Amino acid sequence: MFKFTSSEIRDLIIAFIVISLCFAIVNGGRDANAVLSILPIVMVGVGAGFILHELGHKFVSMKYGYWAEFKLWPQGLIFALVTSFFGFVFAAPGAVYTYANYMTDEINGKISIAGPIVNIILALVFLAVATAIYPSAFYSGTSALVFIICSVGYSINSFLAVFNLLPIGNLDGSKVLTWNFGIWIVTIAIAGVLTLMSMTMGVENIVRMILGF
Repeated sequence: MFKFTSSEIRDLIIAFIVISLCFAIVNGGRDANAVLSILPIVMVGVGAGFILHELGHKFVSMKYGYWAEFKLWPQGLIFALVTSFFGFVFAAPGAVYTYANYMTDEINGKISIAGPIVNIILALVFLAVATAIYPSAFYSGTSALVFIICSVGYSINSFLAVFNLLPIGNLDGSKVLTWNFGIWIVTIAIAGVLTLMSMTMGVENIVRMILGF
């Protein structure tokens, strides 16, 4: 059964708020008004990306019969906040800890890859919605707002996917790479392309390319 402890819910909420603020700072610069105005928009992308990423790990862990719980990493939150003022976010606010006496590399890899896959799927969903709503965004304020939210959601989730797949330290990528090099290279390549397109082309240009504008 999918269960949460009160401390786990608290940690998820704190991490969600701080990470949302970090991405708002990156997108809004050092203009406080800009940060506050973009924060609600960023929270949608980060909320979906961060929470569902962690729930992906938790769900697969519990599917294998292990107890799994998200725990906050205060130092990681502080570091993420500091890096956001330099134009990027080292997003490591905490992690889902799986409690097991023994775990194979395969199971550990499958648990680890669940989070980044969730982010890749979310990025594609946000892009699909942005593409569908783009034509109406020119004359509808609501559609324009949804397009902006989806654009940010696509950018954030593609970044979270590629970041977590880096084979560094305790990030997901290290465990996936240990388990299966082929799966790791395919997933990080997909996440990398999505992120590169977001950074170089911008979401609106990606959508226009898809629609043939």
